[in-house]
Amino acid sequence: MSLQGRTLHDRAVWLFIVLSAFFCVNAVLAEFIGVKIFALEDTLGIAPLEWNLFGQTGSLSFTAGTLLWPVVFLMTDVINEFFGRRGVRMISWLAAALIVYGFVFAFAAISIAPADWWVKAAQPEGVSDYQAAFAAVFGQGLWTIAGSLVAFMLGQLIDVAVFHRIRNITGEKYVWLRATGSTAVSQLVDSFVVLYIAFVLGPQKWPTSLFLAVSTVNYAYKMLAAIALIPLIYLVRAGITRYLGEDRARQLREEAALV
Repeated sequence: MSLQGRTLHDRAVWLFIVLSAFFCVNAVLAEFIGVKIFALEDTLGIAPLEWNLFGQTGSLSFTAGTLLWPVVFLMTDVINEFFGRRGVRMISWLAAALIVYGFVFAFAAISIAPADWWVKAAQPEGVSDYQAAFAAVFGQGLWTIAGSLVAFMLGQLIDVAVFHRIRNITGEKYVWLRATGSTAVSQLVDSFVVLYIAFVLGPQKWPTSLFLAVSTVNYAYKMLAAIALIPLIYLVRAGITRYLGEDRARQLREEAALV
């Protein structure tokens, strides 16, 4: 069998391809749906909890992107575990490039002239101008895009550094600690940086109280999700070990700790 054939039959290669694809898809989708802010209590159909945080009251508000970011955290930790710093950095830069690629074509789609009949096509559903709605959803402001990209890359680079710092101290033990600990630090940065660049420095000029309130709520949600995913981390790790075989999985983890 040729070298190329052996490479394509290597289960570790296929594992990295699948994990990378799933990571990138979720990262890109999270950026695009993150433009929506939703109210938790209204979504659950319960009365507003009337929380009071930094002077802001009412329903708990989250960006829709928070629905997918826990999956990105899980993929980051799994890739960190088996493919190390280089693997995480590679997929992080790839995801960032795909996010930019997606927004470039979103803006291109917005700029082309719409068909007259299409602009009014959704009026029966209450959308008076389909072009305006399309532009509002997909044409996120440059401040939002910049904030998302900067926060994403900072978060990923911090995550991989903290993950391996904890791993160097604890060795193979305490998988939950390095996974959750790295998420705690990286998402503290991510949650505040993205909203600060997008909505404080950007044209909306959020007041400090609103920025702190929304950032804190989103960070709290991400941490609760990270804790809830701890059992899944162990399940995924065990599944990968069965797929690769105990010896190959151990070899990858040992190599990952070095690169």
